[in-house]
Formats: sequence, structure tokens, C-alpha cells
Amino acid sequence: MSEAGGGRGCGSSVPQRAPWSLVAATAAFCLVSATSVWTAGAAPMSREERQKLGNQVLEMFDHAYGNYMEHAYPADELMPLTCRGRVRGQEPSRGDVDDALGKFSLTLIDSLDTLVVLNKTKEFEDAVRKVLRDVNLDNDVVVSVFETNIRVLGGLLGGHSLAIMLKEKGEYMQWYNDELLQMAKQLGYKLLPAFNTTSGLPYPRINLKFGIRKPEARTGTETDTCTACAGTLILEFAALSRFTGATIFEEYARKALDFLWEKRQRSSNLVGVTINIHTGDWVRKDSGVGAGIDSYYEYLLKAYVLLGDDSFLERFNTHYDAIMRYISQPPLLLDVHIHKPMLNARTWMDALLAFFPGLQVLKGDIRPAIETHEMLYQVIKKHNFLPEAFTTDFRVHWAQHPLRPEFAESTYFLYKATGDPYYLEVGKTLIENLNKYARVPCGFAAMKDVRTGSHEDRMDSFFLAEMFKYLYLLFADKEDIIFDIEDYIFTTEAHLLPLWLSTTNQSISKKNTTSEYTELDDSNFDWTCPNTQILFPNDPLYAQSIREPLKNVVDKSCPRGIIRVREESFRSGAKPPLRARDFMATNPEHLEILKKMGAASSIDAEDGLRFMQEMIELSSQQQKEQQLPPRAVQIVSHPFFGRVVLTAGPAQFGLDLSKHKETRGFVASSKPYNGCSELTNPEAVMGKIALIQRGQCMFAEKARNIQNAGAIGGIVIDDNEGSSSDTAPLFQMAGDGKDTDDIKIPMLFLFSKEGNIILDAIQEYEEVEVLLSDKAKDRDPEMENEEQPSSENDSQSAEQITSSSQEVDLVDQESPEESSLNSQPESLSPADMDNAASVSPSEQISNPMENHETTSLDGECTDLDNQLQEQSETEEDSNPNVSWGKKVQPIDSILADWNEDIEAFEMMEKDEL
Repeated sequence: MSEAGGGRGCGSSVPQRAPWSLVAATAAFCLVSATSVWTAGAAPMSREERQKLGNQVLEMFDHAYGNYMEHAYPADELMPLTCRGRVRGQEPSRGDVDDALGKFSLTLIDSLDTLVVLNKTKEFEDAVRKVLRDVNLDNDVVVSVFETNIRVLGGLLGGHSLAIMLKEKGEYMQWYNDELLQMAKQLGYKLLPAFNTTSGLPYPRINLKFGIRKPEARTGTETDTCTACAGTLILEFAALSRFTGATIFEEYARKALDFLWEKRQRSSNLVGVTINIHTGDWVRKDSGVGAGIDSYYEYLLKAYVLLGDDSFLERFNTHYDAIMRYISQPPLLLDVHIHKPMLNARTWMDALLAFFPGLQVLKGDIRPAIETHEMLYQVIKKHNFLPEAFTTDFRVHWAQHPLRPEFAESTYFLYKATGDPYYLEVGKTLIENLNKYARVPCGFAAMKDVRTGSHEDRMDSFFLAEMFKYLYLLFADKEDIIFDIEDYIFTTEAHLLPLWLSTTNQSISKKNTTSEYTELDDSNFDWTCPNTQILFPNDPLYAQSIREPLKNVVDKSCPRGIIRVREESFRSGAKPPLRARDFMATNPEHLEILKKMGAASSIDAEDGLRFMQEMIELSSQQQKEQQLPPRAVQIVSHPFFGRVVLTAGPAQFGLDLSKHKETRGFVASSKPYNGCSELTNPEAVMGKIALIQRGQCMFAEKARNIQNAGAIGGIVIDDNEGSSSDTAPLFQMAGDGKDTDDIKIPMLFLFSKEGNIILDAIQEYEEVEVLLSDKAKDRDPEMENEEQPSSENDSQSAEQITSSSQEVDLVDQESPEESSLNSQPESLSPADMDNAASVSPSEQISNPMENHETTSLDGECTDLDNQLQEQSETEEDSNPNVSWGKKVQPIDSILADWNEDIEAFEMMEKDEL
């Protein structure tokens, strides 16, 4: 994200409709003028130390870029642990993450303008020549429209912008004749067929060679896309139109933005995460500022800055007012329902929202930017990096960290806005952590788990496009950069587009459609590039005073999630509304409040609806706390060597892999395959891990039969053809209602898709060894070196077998929720004799590839105040065989009285659009 210039006019007295020529002239001044305000706060950093840190950033970039060029180019990305390139189709599929790869040397294109920002002009000239010579945009590969736009089209346009700047300076690029622009235009035309929908919203994917819908295209059947995917096109497409004079690109991008604006929820002015590209119906109706929506808001504001169209600013201000009214719960930013925005949609935040403080700086709303940034920094100080997701009480929800740059971006813009040297120290911490924990001999490796420090064989192109750019600019003085950075706007991928495009090829109609839908509060405009004396009221310690209360927000006390209560609900002398976490069924006052909810006023009614939602959420959380985390089945034999890790469901009986050493052995199919009677091939499974099919008897009975035959473990494979952990919730095998202490071996459950990977491997290699464990173990390089594949065919077969597998720890790069958008709880018929427990938390289904165990940042904290949880735990201790439904019976009893209200509420949500 973010922008180098400011908004329009730096004083509160600047006219609201200032000519755009004035806006462009003052855009750069807005943020820079703020830096002179700070003279105290954190101890100032000397110029020598800033130069030293800047040089350190240059060395780090050289390490990453040099290893990519040496070991990976012309592949799209570097695999830093194995020192080789990642080529689409030659590595096990990572799902949607791979949609960014198009066999077009992604990292090189994404790094072009970074080279210039870092004063590597000779390397830039060489890189441009390589792109023109080697890159092919006509590949038969299906790519993400969103990723290809921000990374490749944006990279080509950013490279072109700085190439013509260098050419004008007269030293470098004298041979350049708009070749990158011509490639960008070619790519733009390849993306246009994606917009062939009735709504104007683009398909999420397109085949670079065959487009959409053709049989050979292998795409065009999708119905949904994320809001950010459709709403993050205007900067690149408009720049392409302004550079080339071909207006069609800007027209298509504007139409998509217009449609999203028209489909916003009118009462809350919020948009959902996922929308149907044909009907315009919201598929996912939760709303936030993180994954799935983030850059939509960013591009509304920046489209105004770049293009000078007032309607974009008016739309942004309308959305921003709704964000601050409903989503912002300082220092948190929590997703809400677009129809009932006072109800939180989830209790965790994703790492992509770290861009938002930087956008708030551009907006001019500094205080909440400082608050959220400081909260994020406290989380980072606990774990060295920002986890992909964390809860409102600051526990790790998803533990990965793919070296995302959003926090560095916001750090840079807060420093630009405040001049506070505190943010230089923050940047220094980021540099130290990258070098200490992520640096490997062949580059920088993403973190598989921030708690354990394990690595992932991944270095995304955005790491070079954004991270080093923002870190270098953070420590650089103006004279350290060979051009004026304030003359450019940053795209969401940190590519640079010149502000002079605002006055070039203006052939697009600028009809203001915003006021047709809503009356705007003019006070929204007061915060657009405000007077710095209003922002920082003559107090050089202003930012420090905001940060100070948040210093211990993430500590061993594990504070409860910070929930904001609406000020308007506090009538004169009234008490705060009853929260679900505080409710006690034995408290007469609480019962009296429950009776009044919905009867007295509209505010009481909304309090009642919120209380119901909180009760449902609390019930779901209790179920989640009692669920066992997923386990891992890792194929360790040749030619896999631990690279294939399958998500497995645990059993509520047998050996607990989290408390005992993992079980390793060769696999063998049992006879009968269902394992429901005494095995007829005990010699085949003796000392091995038995494969059994689900169905026809209880799980515990299967376990006893294979254990009696001498098996050291068991894997139950689902008999429902096509089932997969990608689309189904975590599955747990329950006991048979009897004492299962006699079962001593570990038992795991695999869905059909994952089970077939093992069965296919047996067919291909006969001897297949697996590791059953609580989490994947690092690959054994010594074993891999000792046993090299006997032939190329072996290697290719292994790749074919593993191409459909998903590693346990991976998440989607731009949207950590995307892989579970279509997940539905598994339906178990009453006749199902496996007596399984299938977990599906309310409002969300956790990514099945993730570690479902929500862990405290300290690993020790518990919420001792939650009396409902204590009650549930007491029941669990007294009766270990009680079902989960019975454990939360007190909540179910309360909700039973409100069934009609809940049904009416759900119908209202469905019908309101």
C-alpha cells in the first residue's frame, strides 16, 4: 500500500474544491511538512547510524536479489531453502498462492523500480534488458487477475516510469524507447477478457494465452471474487490509459469500482469480503480492513490523489466514516457484519490490516494510526514477526509469516508524518529480526511458524518489491535518492506512478455518482491533509503519549479482547449493556436484563441481538477450545523425503501424539479394508502403520483390530470420494462410548483426497514410509542426499503424486481466509456408525491447513475471568466422555428461549439487501 504524497491542501482553510494543479503541487508537501513538528520524544538517531542502517538494507537486498538471479532466474520466485527457482507445475501445488506465478520472471519484474529507489541504476538497466529479452507474456497458464495486475502490470509501469525519468536525466537508459510500456499494454489487453461479465466485475482468474471460458483456458467458471480483487485495478489500469492514450483500461476499472460502490450496504456503508461477479450479491457479508477488502479502500483514496476525481475521495470518506464508526475499536480493527455492524463477525485479526495505519496517515487521521501501529509492534516484539492472524486477546491464531511488508510500510509513513525517531528504532528492529531469524544462505525464507522459528521454502516477490523499498526510504535523506520520491504515488505493491498523470490524456468522463446514493457529511473533508498544528497540538510528545498506554497491551496478563461499547447506548445514568462474557445464570440482575432486551427500545433490541451473537460466538469458542488440534502425516521415504505433509484429523483415543514421540513406519493396507473384523493379513501389517477405510463399524473397533494384528499405528481414510481437508472442517474420531484405554496405538484420519496421495504412492513405489506426529518435522537433508532419485521418472512421478497435496502450514498470500471460503461442515447421517465429531466454529471455518490450536503469545496465559469457560472445564473434568453439545448446555438452554428471535434475525440478514 501507500502513497508518497499527501492529500489536497495542507491547511484546514484550503478550499474543498481546489484545482487539481494545486493539489498535485501540494501533495508532496503535506507529509513532509509534518516532519518538522517533532523535536522530542524518542532519542534522535544520528545521521551516521541512519546511513549505516540504510547500507544494511542495501546489503540485504543484494543478498535476496543476487540469490534470486543466481539460483532462480528466469523462474518466478526463489526457493531460498533449496536454492532453486519455483516454476509453476514443477513443484507441489500450493493452491491459490500459485496463481501469482505465470512463468514471466515475476520477481525480476516486481523488483524493477526497487533497483532505482536503492540507487542501483546500472543493475536496473541490466534488469530491463533481461525483461525485454527473456520474458514471455503469452504462456498457457491460469493466473490471478489481481496479482498479475498489481505485481506484473504495476511492475512494468513502475519500471517504465523510472526508465523515462532516468532517460531525461541523460546518463542511463538513453536507448530506452517505451519497450516496458508496450509490454504493459500487451498484458493489459490480455487481462481485459476477464471483465466480460454483466456486472463489469472481473473474473478472478484468466489464462494468459487463451483468455476466459474457452475449453483450453481451464477457467471462467468462477462466480465469486473478493472485493479487493475487483477494486484494486484503477491505479494500474488508469496509468496504462494515461501513458498510452487507450482509454479502455481506465473505463473497465472505473466500471468495476462503480459497481462495488453501488452494491455497498446502504445503511452501514460497508462492503463485504466476497461478491458474486454476475449478480452482485454479497457471498461473504463480513467486513473489515484486512484480507479481501484492504486495497479497495486504499485505491479509492489514491485514485483521487492520482486522477483528481472528487467522487473517489467522497466514496473513500463515506467508507472511512463507517470504518471508524463500526470496525475501529482502538487499538483493534475487528470485522463486523455489513447488515448489523455493531456485531463483531470474528474475534481475530489478520496481518494484512497492518497497512491501514499508513493509509490513515495519508488520510490525515494520525491518532488511531499510532494506536493500531503500536499494538501491532507489541505483537511483533513478542514473536519477532507479525503472525498471519491473532486474536483480540493477542493469542496466535495463524502462525505463519511470509515476510509481509505492510507493517514496514506503515512505519515509514508514520515517520514521514511525525518525524518521531521512535519509528526509526522500529525499523531497526525489523532489520535485526529479518537478519537474525529469516536470513538463510540463499536469501530470506518465510516463517512457517513464528512461535518455533521454523522456515518455509518461500521468498515472495513482494518482499523485494516492497520491504526493502520502505526500509531504505525510512532511513534515507532526500539527497540519498536520485529522484524526488514525492512526485510519485505508491501502488499497493509499492510500484511508483508519476503524479503528472493526473493531467495527461483526460478523456474519461468524471461524472460524480456518489451523491446520487448518499448525503455526505462535509466534516469528512476536514481531515484531508490537515494542518499539522491541529494534528499535533504543540506537543512534541504527542505520539509518545498515545503509545504509552499500549506498551503493555500484549503481556502475560493476557487482557481480554477490547470491545468498544457504543457511546449512544450510555444514556444518562444507564449502565453498560450486558456482555455475554460477564453473564451469570445465577445472577437475578442479569436475568432481569435478559427479559428487558428487545422490549423497551431500539437500543435495547440491538443490545439483545448483540448479546445473542456474543453467546453464539462464546459457545463456538468453548467448542474450539475443547477440540484437538490437527495432526500431520508426513511421507518421509524416497523420493518425498518429508516434503509432502498431509493434514490429518486426530482421535479422542489412543496414543496422544502431542505428548509422545511421533510414530514412524511403513504403511500397509489391512484386509478386510474396513478393519471391522479380525485381520486376515496380520503378517502384512505387523510392525507397520495400517491403512483402513472408514465405515461399517466404530473407529475404536478398527483400532483394536489392527492393534491386535501388531500394527504400530492406523490411518483411517474417508470413504466419501472427493472429500478433502481443503473444503471440510477438521474431523475428529470419537470413541465408542466405552473405555478406550486399551487402545495404545496412534490413530489419524485422512480425507479421501489426502488418503489417495498415500495410496497412489504405494502403487508407484510399493514401500512408503510415513511419520505420524502432532506437527510436521523438518526435512532430513542427510537422508535426501543419501537417497537420490534413481531416475528422472521417479522425480516426475513424485511431483505428479504430490501436485494435489497441500502443506500443513501454508496460507493464501493475499487472503488467509480464501482457502476456506467455500468450506461447509460435513453432514453425518444418523446411520453413520463412526460416531465422529466434526467441528465447525460459528461464523468462520478455520483454514484446515493451519494449526487450529490458538496459542497465547506467552504460552502461559489463560482467561481466569471467563466463568462460563470454567464451568465448562469443570464439567469436562468430571465426565470426560460427555459430548461437546452437553458441555455447553447452559448456553444452549439460554438460547433456546430466543429461537424465534434468532430465526427472525437471520431472515432479516438474508432479505435486507
